[in-house]
Amino acid sequence: MKDETKCLHSGYTPKNGDPGVMPIVQSTTYRFDSTEHIGALFDMPMECMYSRFANPTVDAVEKKIADLEGGVGAMCTTSGQAATLFSVLNLCNAGDSLICSSAVYGGTVNLFAVTLKRFGIECIFVDPEATEAEIDAAFKPNTRAVFGETLANPALIVCDIEKFARAAHAHGVPLIIDNTFATPVLCKPFAFGADIVVHSTTKYMDGHALQGGGVIVDSGNFDWTNGKFPEFTQPDESYHGVIYTKSFGKMAYIIKARMQLMRDFGAYPAAHSAFLLNIGLETLAVRMPRYVENGLRVAEYFQQSDKIESVTYPGLPGDKNHALAEKYLGGHGCGVVTLIIKGGKANAVKFMDSLQLACNEVHVADIRTCVLHPASETHRQLTDEQLLAAGIHPGMIRFSTGLENIDDILADIEQALAKIDG
Repeated sequence: MKDETKCLHSGYTPKNGDPGVMPIVQSTTYRFDSTEHIGALFDMPMECMYSRFANPTVDAVEKKIADLEGGVGAMCTTSGQAATLFSVLNLCNAGDSLICSSAVYGGTVNLFAVTLKRFGIECIFVDPEATEAEIDAAFKPNTRAVFGETLANPALIVCDIEKFARAAHAHGVPLIIDNTFATPVLCKPFAFGADIVVHSTTKYMDGHALQGGGVIVDSGNFDWTNGKFPEFTQPDESYHGVIYTKSFGKMAYIIKARMQLMRDFGAYPAAHSAFLLNIGLETLAVRMPRYVENGLRVAEYFQQSDKIESVTYPGLPGDKNHALAEKYLGGHGCGVVTLIIKGGKANAVKFMDSLQLACNEVHVADIRTCVLHPASETHRQLTDEQLLAAGIHPGMIRFSTGLENIDDILADIEQALAKIDG
């Protein structure tokens, strides 16, 4: 099936007499006919037994997202941050390291550079435009994963997925890609060598600012028996000696994440949140082309203004990432445009506060146009050096184009630009 069809039909298939729309199973518990049956689920958890780590409504959404990405399984979480954290903790222990592109979301930088450091996990940041040899030089004997974003938030640098995948695989470790801004409609990272995909489902997948959530998707392609990941090939004494590669094969990674991390941390979304997410997923494939269309028009408009210092949008033919956008995104950007206003932070704030249609809020990738000042908001916890490494300028604005009529969006931009100094 094509993406438009998968968005509507994957994950939930009504049986005779069942509801036509995916139902909300609002229950924490499930009843079984015997103690033996429940006991068996603790050895082979292939059914819902407790909603801290599995629920029928959430399960249907997980199956839909896995199908859209082309993976063997998925696990939803309560936020994109939780998905990112679990994707790494499923691989790294205290004393291990991971490599990450420096052009990623500020919350991810803080998670990796500060919080994981407290866990005894080192993050080594590399320039997204680093050569394969430079990436290779960042590896240590204890490196367990490589991480990047398809479209960096907010720098909009396109990750050369194949380059990072080659570097990761040369050292026998997986590549994790955050595909939030691209969504599987614009890019399917598994087709380019990525092994694990994460999303903040709060963004385009939801699209309506209704629920906060995340998801991890397992490609099923990585060989966990290569000797570098004994946790997958040796008995898990916390789960009755199960050996993940032996019992679950291609689904070893995602089952281990559920049986260990979700069991212990419990960052699982409620059934109602998954129901709301599914409403957004049903229209994802028809919304993304409109985001792309409006995003390009907004980028072109900003590019023509003498009050704008620079515009970053991979869908623009002259953008430095356009060639990579053609390779990975069909030549498109998403709905997000990054721009730098002349006059620095003062003019950036004046422009944003003058907008009337666009919402000044801590959000992105919504059906409604919204704006944000990364240096003083989402990335304010970073040092000046980290801001520069992440591609963040004091005058930078993240302009997230919504689905309003493009003429109304451009009129709002025009009147706001008129209120700032040239």
